[in-house]
Amino acid sequence: MQNSLASQPFAGHLSESLHQSVQQSADALLKLQRADGHWAFELEADATIPAEYILLDHFLGTINQPLHERMAVYLRNIQEEHGGWPLFHRGDFNISASVKAYFALKCVGDDINAPHMVRAREAILKYGGAEKSNVFTRIQLALFGAVPWRAVPVMPVEVIFLPKWFPFHLSKVAYWSRTVIVPLLVLMTKKPQARNPQNVKVDELFVTPPNKVKNWNSNNTQSIWNPVFRVIDVILRLTEPLMPKAPRQAAIDKCVAWVKERLNGDDGLGAIYPAMANSVMMYDCLGYGADHPDALTARSAVDKLVVDGPDRSYCQPCLSPIWDTALAAHALMEADVAKNALTQACEWLVSKQILDVVGDWADWRPGVRPGGWAFQYANAHYPDVDDTAVVVMALDRSDREKYREAIDRGAEWVLGLQSKNGGWGAFDADNEYYYLNHIPFADHGALLDPPSADVSARCLGMLAQLGYKKDHPKVAASIDYLRREQEPEGCWFGRWGTNYIYGTWSVLCALNAIGIDTKAPMIVRAIDWLLSKQREDGGWGEDGASYWTDKPKGECVVSTPAQTAWALLGLMAVGAIDHPAVAKGIQYLQKTQAADGLWQEDYYTAVGFPRVFYLRYHGYKAFFPLWALARYQNLRQTNATQTLYGM
Repeated sequence: MQNSLASQPFAGHLSESLHQSVQQSADALLKLQRADGHWAFELEADATIPAEYILLDHFLGTINQPLHERMAVYLRNIQEEHGGWPLFHRGDFNISASVKAYFALKCVGDDINAPHMVRAREAILKYGGAEKSNVFTRIQLALFGAVPWRAVPVMPVEVIFLPKWFPFHLSKVAYWSRTVIVPLLVLMTKKPQARNPQNVKVDELFVTPPNKVKNWNSNNTQSIWNPVFRVIDVILRLTEPLMPKAPRQAAIDKCVAWVKERLNGDDGLGAIYPAMANSVMMYDCLGYGADHPDALTARSAVDKLVVDGPDRSYCQPCLSPIWDTALAAHALMEADVAKNALTQACEWLVSKQILDVVGDWADWRPGVRPGGWAFQYANAHYPDVDDTAVVVMALDRSDREKYREAIDRGAEWVLGLQSKNGGWGAFDADNEYYYLNHIPFADHGALLDPPSADVSARCLGMLAQLGYKKDHPKVAASIDYLRREQEPEGCWFGRWGTNYIYGTWSVLCALNAIGIDTKAPMIVRAIDWLLSKQREDGGWGEDGASYWTDKPKGECVVSTPAQTAWALLGLMAVGAIDHPAVAKGIQYLQKTQAADGLWQEDYYTAVGFPRVFYLRYHGYKAFFPLWALARYQNLRQTNATQTLYGM
């Protein structure tokens, strides 16, 4: 296939089958709308979250055996042929996920001589044993006495007192790190032991007995900071037991107060599972009774994440209703259907705007008024820039005048969160303290929330849709940022969606909306890259492995509906409506659409933390293909070559 945008103009025509595909998809999506107007789809991660849920109950001694057995069915079902558990569907073996899954299954009662347990154990030992797990897994093992606490980096609870000018400060790490770390500081200080009523041990997962392992450091980044932080860890390990009792208790009290302020009702601390689970264990180790209001609130937030089916169950990492609702609304507006349902959705979104809580983002942007939206039902201290931009664009597209106040406040907040380099991060501005990724605790490499191309593109698209022009200083800075961020191949990195297809779609939509000429070199290179990645069946797909630098970009063994839709939306945004690749992609979506109007998508197409934590949004197969099909229909009907919207 030639990759020039001008090659082989496609003289296609609208067909009745396209209308039917759009209508069936829209009808299917509308059936999934909740009574109050919002959408909320399941959000699936890897084996670690349901495994940790089971381990949490064994830590507390509150074992729900029937539920755990249904979770065990889920864990067995997602075990891969290599014997262990991956980070995403059909992914490579991951030592930490596999250790947690094995431990959880053993807690449920699986016989270690059962074939699936033997396969898992052999795979874990082949890859070096449980001692090769990451820091968070070793903390879990330490709580159960499976490894000594020296297997875990030292994080004194007194760090809660460190001033903002100090190299390490809570405001210098990402929101998710913050909410996980604060209750964890208490746990790492108190060093509680799990009740573990069945006395489950996993000694058989270690190549070297834990008490004989000399070097537990797993953060091996190539940086001058790495040995420096290792020395600091040694010093802290020697001095930490000598910390005075009074300041230590004051630090614990401050951590508890910090958590209580952000407890967030039954949506939980940070509205993410690891932080919620840590808060539950924190209250327990401090002697809070299970009936204490704060302990009850923390626990109810964890249980709210459980998807409990008759045959199998699992625990979600968080909930995504605002993201789901805003994207579903965009897709249905593109399809131009169900005005009443869309009005109801927009009213629900407006009711969720955060107007009164000054969140942690204000540590670095104290003069900015609140006005954003969270990702979850509630998370007032941590509104999401990406969600806010998408919601603002949906409200603007629905009824600019009716929602003027909400739109203006949202845009004001987004503008206020722009980083100095012209880009936007997801939750904070200028969160670029990269040296912190080299501390022993940060072996996951996901401690920070720096600006990214996909989030920045969404913000630029929002500003363009609201009428901002290229000469506006903040707009110009964001265009320059995106120009610098383009990869040598012509694509853009996708921080929150997999991966370069997602990032390239996001940026092309924004550049189109702000009026960058489609013949501009960066757009032409991006188009050529997208066209070069189309698969034989007409679709596009990208594997989660693309986040490793030695893996190909924009490629997978299968096409996926969501990633095909992103590629099509990106190409159509910059005028490729008549290219045969677009017609072929539309045909792929039509022929893979199921009788119920939806699509099947087993592969993970999103990411929480690259190379660490991946996501499968069950809603992506519902609204993104509809969006692409409807946009193609609209552009062909009007003979337009480009869309007017920011995404």
